[in-house]
Amino acid sequence: MRTADKQIADILVRYGEPFGGNVWRVQGTAVIYHKTLERIAAQAKITFDAPTIVRAERDEAVILVTGRLPDPTTSTERVEWSIGEALINVNYRVSGKQAGNVYAMAEKRAKDRVILKLLELHGLVYSEEEADEFRQGHPAAVQAVDDDFGDSDPFDEATEAEADIKRRIDEMTSIDAVTDLMLDAQTQRILSEMPPGTRDEVRDYAKTRLVTLGWPPKKPRRRAA
Repeated sequence: MRTADKQIADILVRYGEPFGGNVWRVQGTAVIYHKTLERIAAQAKITFDAPTIVRAERDEAVILVTGRLPDPTTSTERVEWSIGEALINVNYRVSGKQAGNVYAMAEKRAKDRVILKLLELHGLVYSEEEADEFRQGHPAAVQAVDDDFGDSDPFDEATEAEADIKRRIDEMTSIDAVTDLMLDAQTQRILSEMPPGTRDEVRDYAKTRLVTLGWPPKKPRRRAA
């Protein structure tokens, strides 16, 4: 299993996003949907300062964006900044009668880069808006990669399965629900196909969720004779 894949999957799970359908590979590079990053930013309560226009031309825009991620445990915040750029027919292609909006594209790219930095995913995965090459191979889902790019590598299946089960564990709201999920025949089949280390990690994740939900239940106190 790729270490980078696992980091991506774990962070997506943390914010309730499935791995499959949100991330795909283009020529070995991991790419994530812009809308997925927007949802995660909202979940993480990331805020953005007013953007700074670095360059404003008819066919080009360069925008500086600063984002802030609050840390509720310390009442502090992490701050990251990045620049987004869009230049028509260079890194932003407009086809047919489509109206190009270099400012919107530059802002999207800058915000996505900031979100990835704040999530500590910068360099591991790129936004679909990051480069025009990614958009040209924009698949409808992860599975479509093999059809569009012969030299693209699919994500490790065990990584996808691990992320999916962890996400479902997080959705469970009772001890019985978690237990039923882990004992389900399909879950057991998926676990049996995982590498031992991955399987143990999923089981530990389920145990942690059980503890969070109050397992083991407290025993009633004995009355004094």
